[in-house]
Amino acid sequence: MAEWRPVLAAAAGVLLLAGCSSGSDDEPKAQETPEKSAGASPSASASPENEPYTLAQDQAPRTRAEAVEFVSELTVRPDYFGTGYRKRDPFESDPAEWAVLGEDCLWRREALPGTVLASLTRAYELPAKGGKGPVYLSLTVTVHQDIVAARRDMAGSLEEALRCPGQQLNATDRVLGLYSRADAFADGRSVISDDDLTEAGTWAAAGGKAHPFDWYKFRMGPVTVAATARHGAGRTKAEDSTVTTDMGKGMTFVAASIDGQGRAGDAGATAEPTEKKGAGQ
Repeated sequence: MAEWRPVLAAAAGVLLLAGCSSGSDDEPKAQETPEKSAGASPSASASPENEPYTLAQDQAPRTRAEAVEFVSELTVRPDYFGTGYRKRDPFESDPAEWAVLGEDCLWRREALPGTVLASLTRAYELPAKGGKGPVYLSLTVTVHQDIVAARRDMAGSLEEALRCPGQQLNATDRVLGLYSRADAFADGRSVISDDDLTEAGTWAAAGGKAHPFDWYKFRMGPVTVAATARHGAGRTKAEDSTVTTDMGKGMTFVAASIDGQGRAGDAGATAEPTEKKGAGQ
């Protein structure tokens, strides 16, 4: 089993600080790299102090069509995760499929089960530069049919690391020595979401040298968000720590966007008829 890397826990702490820094006039404290945008400001739509970002069941998508629209329109810019990141090709997955870890500890893409409405993975990379290998980062947003299904998915993810500390990502890349940890909001630590999970280990391509691997996942009502980072060669421990922490910072923007979409939907539902933008809304 891999040694627990304190920096991943520190990255989760960044999410807590982002949630605690909510205020009507404050700029985001956790991530200053991206420029301001309508869909990327944790402070702009943050929940009351000491409460997590969330998405109420009645504000969430109810059909697969609504869920696909929800995940597709969610803003996730490359620079959320730090300077220099860009989209990878292929950039987006099929929202009608998701990744499933088999009994043989091999990840495969399969059709969504009845309890999942949509799941979209986006891929990013920090290109190789100055003798440092590339960093591969992915972010997956999944809309479940209800909060119970999302909770079960979180529980299943926790069990996966225990069942398969070594996992085959694809034909060449393998993760080793995963260490998993869960932190519910009730534990008094996670302010960014309703509950969350962290995993750390190493990954190697085609039997090459192992490098750090990070995985973080949180739940906001019936929506789960997961991110992975496969670090490249040639980085110092401090540089690897920055990769991990920046991934956590970027996820605060995703959480804020989801929270904001729910609040916007709620406001639309209570607005006067004359305020509505169209008959279908």
